[in-house]
Amino acid sequence: METLGFDWLGPLMFLGALLFLSLGYPVAFSLGGVAIVFALIGINVDAFEPSFLAALPSRIFDIMKNYTLLAIPYFIFLGSVLEKSGIAEQLLETVGILFGRLRGGLALAVVVVGAMLAATTGVVAATVVAMGLISLPIMLRYGYNRELATGVIAASGTLGQIIPPSVVLVVLGDQLGVSVGNLFLGAVIPGLMMAGAFALHVLLVAFLKPEAAPALPPEVCQMPRRELRQRVVQSMLPPLVLILLVLGSIFFGIATPTEAGAVGSLGAIALALLNRQFSWVALRDSCEATLRISSMALFILIGSTAFSLVFRGLHGDRFMFEILSNLPGQGVGFLALNMLVVFLLGFFIDFFEIAFIVVPIFAPVAKALGFNMIWYGVILGANLQTSFLTPPFGFALFYLRGVAPAIVKTEELYRGVIPFICLQLLVLLIIILFPDLVMWLPSLSFD
Repeated sequence: METLGFDWLGPLMFLGALLFLSLGYPVAFSLGGVAIVFALIGINVDAFEPSFLAALPSRIFDIMKNYTLLAIPYFIFLGSVLEKSGIAEQLLETVGILFGRLRGGLALAVVVVGAMLAATTGVVAATVVAMGLISLPIMLRYGYNRELATGVIAASGTLGQIIPPSVVLVVLGDQLGVSVGNLFLGAVIPGLMMAGAFALHVLLVAFLKPEAAPALPPEVCQMPRRELRQRVVQSMLPPLVLILLVLGSIFFGIATPTEAGAVGSLGAIALALLNRQFSWVALRDSCEATLRISSMALFILIGSTAFSLVFRGLHGDRFMFEILSNLPGQGVGFLALNMLVVFLLGFFIDFFEIAFIVVPIFAPVAKALGFNMIWYGVILGANLQTSFLTPPFGFALFYLRGVAPAIVKTEELYRGVIPFICLQLLVLLIIILFPDLVMWLPSLSFD
């Protein structure tokens, strides 16, 4: 069968999917629909191998049986329960009191709480909405620059996409065929570097422009020392225990990420009960949110599987492999193009779509070029984190816009995230240049 004359069908199929996504069609149906159309075209011009399409049912059942992907609903449920439990509110209030006397203290508190919530929930929506509702009005009331206030909240909310447990890393682990636990280990140092970069930026702005990030009045931060100690223990100990349960069990090889997610979900319910904010309504809402997001991810995965099989049946994978593996500079050229494509796509589509469409095309080339796939997965995750902040379709921007006061203009929100996008790219560049920052903890793995 002569197929070489129709190798251009694969790249055309890829462009067709991007076109439908840019027009706003649902991701799963865009991918599945384009797959069906191009499979029919390929069969009619004798350029398609039907055996790939015949493999689709078994591939779908393999997705349904995938134990690793079960971690996704667990971590989403964990985050949804914590959103209802009041832990975020207590954390923000307590850390705000602790740092409030410093210039930029409230913004610094947002970064600290964002990192702690990232290490417990890994869910961007819950973190951004909680901090937007609680911190933003207070920051505006005490004269914070609006761009700094909105930027630090949106950026800190995205830390959940690189600091474990991260749904992004679970998806990448499945797509790259590597251990999710090792990806979690590899992402710890880059995640802390990202949070540290945000904190340093806040302190620098507060030093250079004191009026942009003033300290709180002493009377606002005044609290008896005994009461403050009690509040710190009550607010900060529960999430630290949950972090130990979830991440500690993974890092020390006691549990898989899926098992740790189940333990974390039970721990979140226990914390909600201790906080006296758990009810059947909260449980129902958490289950509905988990079902909605997990179903979306599953349907996208099924659609992307059909897309991938048809793409391979049209020899699109071979076509792309030949181009990508022969770029000028070999590995350096490929990595530069890979990072640029993922970053640019993040302006228009979210991480699920990028992970399921683009990563399967780039991953075989990365493996053939000898890249360490754990390091490659972490740098992809760090790059994908920017997709939550990049206008016009950054989801963190949408979440914050939905809860921000009317006084905050959309263009201020967009301008506010630009320094944090630059910081994310700086950390990305550092971990690309110094792979040991990613690989050191996995090398100590107890697995």
